[in-house]
Amino acid sequence: MGCMVVSCYLRRGDPACQILRMHSHPNGDTASDYVQRVNRAIDHVLHNLDAPLLLEDVARIACFSPCHFHRVFRSLVGEPLRQFVRRVRLERAVALLSHGRRQSLTEIALACGFSSSSDFSRTFKQRYGVAPSAFDVATFRSKRRQEWQDAIADPQHRHLLDRLPAGSNPDGFVVTLRRLPARTIAYLRVMNSFRPGVAVAAVERMVEWAEARQLADGQWLGYMWDDPEVVAHEQCRYDVGVEVPDVEADGEVGRLELPAMQVAQVEVRGAIDLEMRALDWLFRTWLPTSGYVPAEQPLFEAWIGRPFAHGHEHFALHVQIPVQPA
Repeated sequence: MGCMVVSCYLRRGDPACQILRMHSHPNGDTASDYVQRVNRAIDHVLHNLDAPLLLEDVARIACFSPCHFHRVFRSLVGEPLRQFVRRVRLERAVALLSHGRRQSLTEIALACGFSSSSDFSRTFKQRYGVAPSAFDVATFRSKRRQEWQDAIADPQHRHLLDRLPAGSNPDGFVVTLRRLPARTIAYLRVMNSFRPGVAVAAVERMVEWAEARQLADGQWLGYMWDDPEVVAHEQCRYDVGVEVPDVEADGEVGRLELPAMQVAQVEVRGAIDLEMRALDWLFRTWLPTSGYVPAEQPLFEAWIGRPFAHGHEHFALHVQIPVQPA
């Protein structure tokens, strides 16, 4: 899966926005600057998982000394850089085992930044209890999805997130393939993004920021690098952003360059269960016979108009999966 903000609609609770920030720092401007710099480091990691990621180099990207960066990163992200990098690499490997090309373990290991297949297998077994060659991807994903549903949805709404069986298309979804140019995004990042209300609060803050700079009429995007069927839901990050002609990073608001890409797009106009069925159909029915595999970019919610223009429980958006030939 990818970029869903479902927790905002299925479980009501405290909407206090806990967007990634250093609450304890006495200087708000400095805290926002730290957030932006750590987000820049995270973006660098996500775009370079197949390359060496040394603390000194990532700290330089964030304009911190290595010692200072280690403390700040752990404080804001909740885990040290080395642990974060290892976890994200393993999660990408699970995603490749799920949806990628038919690759050897050595190819997957190198694509995810491991020095060899033996290094990959050893690290994978330490995390998941079995070697990658013996890993039951389908069972793991089903368990993660159930955990995610149980965590974010009230019992009376949980069935809305049940998986659509392969081959089913009760909503008549149709894919449009689009080629999108390179784009500049101004974004706000939410950590632990399935907590009640935080994604909606982030959208409101981002719209306010964009309106103040006359940038609110661009294409609005929601996207998540983490798949909640692979990543523990409390470790999922969600970005809300808007395409802009150009922008400088500004406090908590970061700047991201998206490359040109091809996407498989489905229009969704309805409640969250419709978006979930669209995602299930794309991954379980359309993708396996399409001649494409997912590209290493996040799934996007490309809003039609401004986010939540029709309220918080009715969506008008395009679900977009970046794809490449198989």
